[in-house]
Amino acid sequence: MITVDSLSKTYGSFRAVDDVSFTARPGRVTGFLGPNGAGKSTSMRVMVGLTPPTSGHATVCGHRFADLPNPGRQVGVLLDASAQHAGRTGREILSIAQRTMGLPRGRVEEMLDRVSLTSSEADRRVRNYSLGMRQRLGIATALLADPEVLILDEPANGLDPAGIRWMRDLLRGYADEGATVLLSSHLLHEIEVIADDLVVIGNGRIVAQGTKTELLASAGTLVRTNDVPAMSAALTASGVPHTVSSAIGGSDALRVETDAELVGKIALDARIALLELRAAEGAGLEEMFLELTSDNQRETQTQGDAA
Repeated sequence: MITVDSLSKTYGSFRAVDDVSFTARPGRVTGFLGPNGAGKSTSMRVMVGLTPPTSGHATVCGHRFADLPNPGRQVGVLLDASAQHAGRTGREILSIAQRTMGLPRGRVEEMLDRVSLTSSEADRRVRNYSLGMRQRLGIATALLADPEVLILDEPANGLDPAGIRWMRDLLRGYADEGATVLLSSHLLHEIEVIADDLVVIGNGRIVAQGTKTELLASAGTLVRTNDVPAMSAALTASGVPHTVSSAIGGSDALRVETDAELVGKIALDARIALLELRAAEGAGLEEMFLELTSDNQRETQTQGDAA
């Protein structure tokens, strides 16, 4: 289990992480989502003892990471696949980790096979690895001791579609065996497929958290019509919050923050024909993510805001 309690981290006057609290539970994959610069990586670095918090704390397996007697045996970590000794071979990197943690030699070959690095690739120097190969090596190192917790920052970077599916199946199976998996990624579809729980962070603060089912179900109602202005006016007159968004299917789509029954009644009273009316969870994780983090998205900032 991972427990983050009132965690904050400041650099001078900049507050990178602001009072973040959440729990990642055993047997579940927790997706840690947020735009670039939202505080995900800083939070994860605090979890594994690389960055000291300004206030609050994070524990893994009930202890601070630094207090674990042999942390690699309990916690598998992959924060930066490029942070590997470029002059060593993949096999050497795994062998050093194996000896450091006091594991049987056979684990090195087991992990090379598990992440599909061939013998010739394992004997190649890491400087000659593609990013996808470095990700596989990093995952192999994280899994080497069969830890009960995995903390992975963008592990799908550099993987091709087949590699992404392999990683997804690997992590899903690992969690199903009882492990705690915390996974950050900008590949929202992959998070949507694999995650049980979601933690969404923006500007260093948690903006939403809960089970994937709960968060997507809270997306409201999706309504389509050929007369969006009239429908929008009717909703406004009824005091019902709503947005128009091409992210959920085109310019004729509105997401309404109420149930479908009320939306249908408003449309009927206004004599507006509807093309579609349904719960908006089908809009998916991308729409929810964009709405929750809209004030932290570079593309939505004005030039003055971004400066």
